[in-house]
Amino acid sequence: MDRRSFFKKAAVTGAGAAAATVLAAPAIAQSSPKITWRLTSSFPKSLDTIYGGAEDIAKHVAAATDGNFTIQPFAAGEIVPAGQALDAVSNATVEMCHTCSYYFVGKDPTFAIGTAIPFGLNARLSNAWFYEGNGNKFLNEFYAKHNVYGLPAGNTGAQMGGWFRKEINTVDDFKGVKMRIAGLAGRVVEKLGVVPQQIPGGDIYPALEKGTIDAAEWVGPYDDHKLGFYKVTKYYYYPAFWEGGPVIHAFMNLDKWNALPKSYQAALSDACAFANTSMMAKYDTKNPTAIKQIVSQGTTLRPFSQDILEACYKASLEVYKEISASNETFKKIYEDQVAFKKEGYLWMQLSEYTFDTFMMIQQRSGKL
Repeated sequence: MDRRSFFKKAAVTGAGAAAATVLAAPAIAQSSPKITWRLTSSFPKSLDTIYGGAEDIAKHVAAATDGNFTIQPFAAGEIVPAGQALDAVSNATVEMCHTCSYYFVGKDPTFAIGTAIPFGLNARLSNAWFYEGNGNKFLNEFYAKHNVYGLPAGNTGAQMGGWFRKEINTVDDFKGVKMRIAGLAGRVVEKLGVVPQQIPGGDIYPALEKGTIDAAEWVGPYDDHKLGFYKVTKYYYYPAFWEGGPVIHAFMNLDKWNALPKSYQAALSDACAFANTSMMAKYDTKNPTAIKQIVSQGTTLRPFSQDILEACYKASLEVYKEISASNETFKKIYEDQVAFKKEGYLWMQLSEYTFDTFMMIQQRSGKL
C-alpha cells in the first residue's frame, strides 16, 4: 500500500470521526434539556405530610435527571387558591398541580372517582385499580377533556369520619348539621339532612371556631391534630366511609406532558409513584401517635353506628344511580371500579381481613 495514501485516508477517517463526535453533542444535549416547571399545591405547607408529596416529586425528578428537569412546588394560595389548582394547569398558568380530583366535582361528578367515592376502594385496592386495572386508563381519557394528564401521587389510607360538636347516635342526628365534607360525600349525607359545605383545609378551623359549621372532616389524626380541631369540637367519629383509600393526584398540563422527553416522563411517573407510596407510609407511622395525643387532650372517639353506615350506603347507591342516568363517562368508570372491587374483596376477606382481625385481637388482649 502507498504510504502517503494510507496516512491520507487515516486523516480523513479521523476527521470524520471527530466531526461525528461534534455533531453528536447537540443530540445528547437535546435529550436532556433544561426544563423548569411550577407546581401549585392545594395544601398548606403546615400539613407537611400531604403537602410533602409535592416536595417528594420535585426531589426525585431532579435527582433522576441530574437537575436538568426541576419542579418548583408552591403551597395553596401562593400562586392560585387551592380550589383553582386544576384550572391553573388546564390553562397552562402552571405546568402541574398536586391536589385531589374530587375537589372539582362541580365541573363533573366523574372527578370524584379519581380520589374516592363513598364506600369505594381502600388504599391497596385503589393502587391495584389505578396501576393494574383500568383506573389510570379510563380516568386519563376523561382528564384529557380538561387538558390535563393525571397520576396517583399520594394516599392517606382510610380517613376519620370527622369532628362534631354533638353526638351522632342516629340517622336523625344528622339533620341540619352544617358539615365541611368533600367530593360526592356531600350529596350522600345531604340525603340524610346534612348541609354540606366546601371549605379548603386551611379555613376549616376558623369556621368551626366561629360556629359557621357544626362539623368537619379533613384527613386523619396527624393532620387533624396539627390543625387543632380538638380545641373547638369534642366528638371524633370513624370511619370516613366516603374515603376508604383517597388518592391525591399530580395533574400535568397535557400539552406540556406530551412535550417532555420520554426519559423525563418516566422520571416524573416514577417520582409520583414514590410519593404515592411514601405518603401512605408516613401517615401509617404518624397517625398512631397522633390519635393517642388527641384522646389524651379530651376528645371522645365514637364509631358511626351500623344503622348510620347502612343508611349512608343506601344513599350512596341512590346518588350513583342518579348520576349514571345522565353521565355516561361516570357510569362507565364507576361500573368498572365496582366490578374490580367485588373481585378485590372476594380475595381480601380471605387474606388481609382474616390476618388483620386475628392480629388486632392479640393487640387488644395485650399479647402483641
